[in-house]
Amino acid sequence: MSRVNETGPAPSPLRRQLLIGSALGGTSLLLTACGTTMPGLGGLGGRSDAPPAAMPLPDAQGPAGKLRVGLILPLSAGGNVGVAAQSLKNAAELAVSEFNGSEVGLIIKDDRGSPDGAAQAAQEVLAEGAQIILGPLLAPTVQAVGQVAKQANKPVIAFSTDASVATRGVYLLSFMPETEVDRVIEFAASRGKRSIAALIPDSAYGNVVAGAFQEAAARRGVRVALIERYAAPTVDAGAKRIAQLGAQADALLLPVNADGITAASVALSANKIRTQLLGTAAWDDPRVLQTPGVQGGWFAAPDKAGYANFAGRYRAKFGSEPVRVATLAYDAVFLVNALYVKYGAQAFSDQVLTNAEGIIGTDGLFRFRMDGANQRGLAVFQVNNGAATVISAAPRAFAPGS
Repeated sequence: MSRVNETGPAPSPLRRQLLIGSALGGTSLLLTACGTTMPGLGGLGGRSDAPPAAMPLPDAQGPAGKLRVGLILPLSAGGNVGVAAQSLKNAAELAVSEFNGSEVGLIIKDDRGSPDGAAQAAQEVLAEGAQIILGPLLAPTVQAVGQVAKQANKPVIAFSTDASVATRGVYLLSFMPETEVDRVIEFAASRGKRSIAALIPDSAYGNVVAGAFQEAAARRGVRVALIERYAAPTVDAGAKRIAQLGAQADALLLPVNADGITAASVALSANKIRTQLLGTAAWDDPRVLQTPGVQGGWFAAPDKAGYANFAGRYRAKFGSEPVRVATLAYDAVFLVNALYVKYGAQAFSDQVLTNAEGIIGTDGLFRFRMDGANQRGLAVFQVNNGAATVISAAPRAFAPGS
């Protein structure tokens, strides 16, 4: 899965479905817009084989007037950050164009990739009437926007993966490694893996993964056999210590991306480590999937069907490939529009935004927690012959009490 390191003819009209669990009445509402049903996932990302019954929408498209939504992104930033920002902007505009009778009017601002620029952009969108802010992308800029928005009592739905900037009122709609680790450890435990070691890069990402691994193992009754940290590319020493565990570890968590997979795979082979490998969504990259050493490995990531459909429509409209995280802006726009249609002035209260039933978006089920972080319903994939096959489907609903 490509991520930002913080660290032909037009398609026929398509139906969008957004499953919103009612925060006020305890029921679910299926909100729909546009023409025919989209193949793929149920909910916002597409159609299920047996979609939930839809409550009829009122004739009116919601409160009169446009919902003014701030969209703050590092549009003038260089490198991958700037590329991602443009893709997020395109995706947000795609969402507005695809929602029949959309109430959303985007107010787009460039934060220049700096906290000062982000704070200024937040002040500008609020002065122009924004009721909610989407973005920004990087953790320091999210923090700056959050401070300004809090003073104005307006919520933020940001795209950073850094959970430390999440808080009540600042919600992260992102792919968070904590959820990925929890899902793959949960699956491994269900397959009888009771003692798991980890070989984790010594990086900010690695710090998050290491903490999440220990918490997930404790929740699932799994023994942490050993955690080895390494500074890439010097992975061999850590692999040797993992190898010394022998049968004491019946699985190995290897949260490595395409940049480090070759060195890690060589080290595992050299030390004759043959245990079950576990990974995160960082594995969802052709370069990782084609690596001989990870064949048979398991990793957790969003289901791909919704993204594949989204990417096809994005290419048709913009003539280019979206950055993987572009779905975040797409889903954010649909979410705020649908909530506004249903709840009007109460749409962005904490109670509505943190409904425990969650929402089905392009990448599947997700929900915001009261602390601002999110949880996602992820699939588990197995790597076989350079491809990833689903071996445990993503859930369509969160378990009661979870």
